[in-house]
Amino acid sequence: MSGLGNIIKKELKELMTIQTFLPIIIVALIFGSMGHSIGGIQEQMNTPPTIGVINEDNGSIATMVTNVFHAHAHVIYNGTTPDDKQAGLTKLTSNNGVALIIIPQNFTDNILHNHPGALQIHWIMKGAGIMDSIPSSTVEALISYANTNISRNLIQTNASVNASVVLNPTIRTDSTQFKGKELTGLSPSTITGLLSSQSMLIPIVMMMIIIMAGSIVITSMALEKENKTLETLLTLPVKRTSIVTGKIAAAAIIGLMLAVIYMIGMSFYLTGLTQGGGAGLASFGLVLSPTDFILIGVVLFITLIAGLSLCMLMGTFAKNFKSAQTLTFPITMLALIPMFLTMFFDFDTLPPALQALTFAIPFSHPMLASRELMFHDYTMFIAGLIYVTIFAVIVISVVVWVFKTDRLLTGGSSKWAQLLMKKRGRRF
Repeated sequence: MSGLGNIIKKELKELMTIQTFLPIIIVALIFGSMGHSIGGIQEQMNTPPTIGVINEDNGSIATMVTNVFHAHAHVIYNGTTPDDKQAGLTKLTSNNGVALIIIPQNFTDNILHNHPGALQIHWIMKGAGIMDSIPSSTVEALISYANTNISRNLIQTNASVNASVVLNPTIRTDSTQFKGKELTGLSPSTITGLLSSQSMLIPIVMMMIIIMAGSIVITSMALEKENKTLETLLTLPVKRTSIVTGKIAAAAIIGLMLAVIYMIGMSFYLTGLTQGGGAGLASFGLVLSPTDFILIGVVLFITLIAGLSLCMLMGTFAKNFKSAQTLTFPITMLALIPMFLTMFFDFDTLPPALQALTFAIPFSHPMLASRELMFHDYTMFIAGLIYVTIFAVIVISVVVWVFKTDRLLTGGSSKWAQLLMKKRGRRF
């Protein structure tokens, strides 16, 4: 074989590794799942929403509105009096319904006498993710379509109605049931909008902290190996447990600094959000107290310790600085997966398999903590905190065990290292 062929063969052997192909495969799977999710969004948008209708008015316009709902939605409850409200909400709740729409008396007369007709909408909100908001958005579109039909009918019949009423024939009063709370005056779209910036920004910031801190730890381990300082450190008369403790303590200090910076920034951000568009949620007690910020800081700190310890364990597999860059990818994926899941879905609306996956990834819990504390779901928060603590203890124990073995010096067990050295000796 020519010299060029030998060089190509050598380079292919070095490049064709699991570390080279695994990141691309995982990225392809992520894009594939995202494409499937987008397809699921389109399919869900074409699925008629499940609603209930209470029509207290016998007028022609009220009948027209109910006909629109029956034609384009799955109406599982029909009522005619205010007393039917609780029965309708109960049936919708048990059948994954979206909204109970009440058309009050004099709805038709009000519109024909230059007063917008009032629609009372009682929403049942399951989650605040992107996918969770699709059914309520579909109902919003149906209400808009009903308004369009009313306007068209008023124009066609030459009704003597003011132009302002023709253009906007109805007004709405919204009330939303969400996570055990009755939020009067807020629709699901409003709640999702108020929570979306929080639910999107916090996972992104959390992911960036994990990626930055993790890459620092893995790169540090790789550079110590490459510069042979790790071998010198391990030969010093210092207990290896002390070495591990020192490295983890340093990582803990970094994690604490990042957690403090994160919490300060997040507190200012959420304060500004509350003073601006978030005042509607604040009036219902949906704000984070100083104690909540401390609890979020605790779970964030413990998660960072677990993540940095995991990065230190990954760093033991790094042979040099170049290989360390590929080892940061699994940590990045562990941060990306819960970030995307929490953006598209509420944890409560995830399928059981995805709930288990999300809970098993330790980086998920700081991303879920703010919403859990905001809605006083302390059981889920405490369970996540306990799980992250146990995970951190296990990973730290594994790192201590690795440091007590010869893996850091040999890259594997002593037996395999000796066989490798004998094989190389025969070649020379």
